[in-house]
Amino acid sequence: MSTNPVIALDSSWPKVSLKDATAALTAPGTKFEMATVTIRGVPTRVWKNAPHDIGQLVDLSRMHGDRVFVVHDDERVTYAASYRAIATLARALVDMGVGKGDRVAFAMRNLPEWPVIFFAITTIGAIAVPLNAWWTGGELEYGINDSGAKVLLVDAERYDRIASHLAATPAVERVIVTRAPQPIAGTIALEDIIGGPKDWATLPADDRPRIAIDSDDDATIFYTSGTTGNPKGALGTHRNLMTNILSGAFSAARSFIRRGEAIPDPTPRTMLTVIPMFHVTACSAGLMGMLASGSTTIFMRKWDPIRAMEIIEREKVHFTGGVPTIAWQLLEHPDRHLYDLSSIEAIGYGGAPSAPELVKKIYEEFGALPSNGWGMTETMATVTGHSAEDYLNRPTSAGPPVAVADLEIRADDGVTVLPIGEVGELWARGPMIVKGYWNKPQATAETFVDGWVRTGDLARLDEEGFVYIVDRAKDMVIRGGENIYSSEVENALYEHPAVTDAAVIGVPHRSLGEEPAAVVHLAPGTSASEAELQAWVRERLAAFKVPVAIRFAPETLPRNANGKILKKDLKGLFADRAVAA
Repeated sequence: MSTNPVIALDSSWPKVSLKDATAALTAPGTKFEMATVTIRGVPTRVWKNAPHDIGQLVDLSRMHGDRVFVVHDDERVTYAASYRAIATLARALVDMGVGKGDRVAFAMRNLPEWPVIFFAITTIGAIAVPLNAWWTGGELEYGINDSGAKVLLVDAERYDRIASHLAATPAVERVIVTRAPQPIAGTIALEDIIGGPKDWATLPADDRPRIAIDSDDDATIFYTSGTTGNPKGALGTHRNLMTNILSGAFSAARSFIRRGEAIPDPTPRTMLTVIPMFHVTACSAGLMGMLASGSTTIFMRKWDPIRAMEIIEREKVHFTGGVPTIAWQLLEHPDRHLYDLSSIEAIGYGGAPSAPELVKKIYEEFGALPSNGWGMTETMATVTGHSAEDYLNRPTSAGPPVAVADLEIRADDGVTVLPIGEVGELWARGPMIVKGYWNKPQATAETFVDGWVRTGDLARLDEEGFVYIVDRAKDMVIRGGENIYSSEVENALYEHPAVTDAAVIGVPHRSLGEEPAAVVHLAPGTSASEAELQAWVRERLAAFKVPVAIRFAPETLPRNANGKILKKDLKGLFADRAVAA
């Protein structure tokens, strides 16, 4: 039985309007007070009380002392020990000649070393380049060369991938490897600099190097998860990352205000982190807030629902999530009743559309609050936040923007702002927007305009400012001149009790241009036929939106590291229709 608080979904909710809740939270003298500063020539609302830079955040985290920061298998690292490792590695990087603005790339799975490396780089004014640990050797080579990285840090698995490509990365002066079973010629062992995680508490308690840093100095290059062409490096600033700390807290506080309740004092929580740290959701929206609050993060080598439930029970995990698939697998696992999961207070996700039914099930089955939000690599994660009653009442929305962000829906001309309820391209503005794309001035000029980022998402806003992501503009299916938003069809499929994963793509047609087709994954122990699902959609949507073909996937659908379904990988399932058309 869950011990979590019950949300009263009664007619008296909301007690406070969204507008009044925001006004109360951001009033002068409050934690979420705002100020206006000029960022790259554009007056911008910012959180007045956000940390100045990443170094200041790391200094604050030192005060958490012996609280556990990271858990990984049998390794438990405290905040005090982590600070010693960060400071020691930072000094070593400075001794290697790494200075302000230099790029330092690193690639590894979620390990206790990951945040140490990230903070050691950024606190000395260098630019952290977290590379996708799922990339091949050739892709890693691209990221290293594109960023112009001076130093490369990798775990042994990534070293095996990149080793044969290192000769083609001329800018790299040093390669540092961690968790290698034996010394590797021509490289430095990270353990020779800071030891292993169990040694960090014995490192010198010296202060970290002190470098003058401005809030809008460069801090990170996160590579986008683009499905066409080479990924682009989004150049983020210290302010971008620090903004997320208060943005996440603001969204949570807003839920209490809407409910008419007092905002509780912040308390450290325990989070099971199952999405890769090289994604802005885990790093910017997750890790930054954890340092600020003194919370604990638990890393898993790879997602496994049984292992996850064991960890949740043992560690009394309060929060987990990442993508909807994870929530579904926990909900539907036949052995779920064998584990005490009552500590779970919230399950959050983003990066992929979710079934409205999932929102309700999380609340009903776990007694936990579902949460969602919208952001992208170019916004360093959080722009909107959606949780609690707001999410339960608007399960197809990604929520309203945080107070320092603005959203607009614009027409194809990129200028005309469309009325409430109309679908167009979503534009976003605020202190979380990155500077642009690394060494890509044309792409930067096309995407970042006067403080706004044009997202490429098709969306609409309702009267209160809640955003509804309709589709990616490039993924929209156009059938004989009629626009079909894939998310609309996917949501209809999700309403079927057997469907837990769905993707709609366009398949070529000689006269219509393209037609919608779908790939679905069914819940264990359920069944549905193609004809049944087509009839289901036909009852809910116009006939031209009904998938002309439906394929059934035995596993959940393939996703990239950011949780987005790889629709291009599904097109081959419909090769027979393409030939026929």
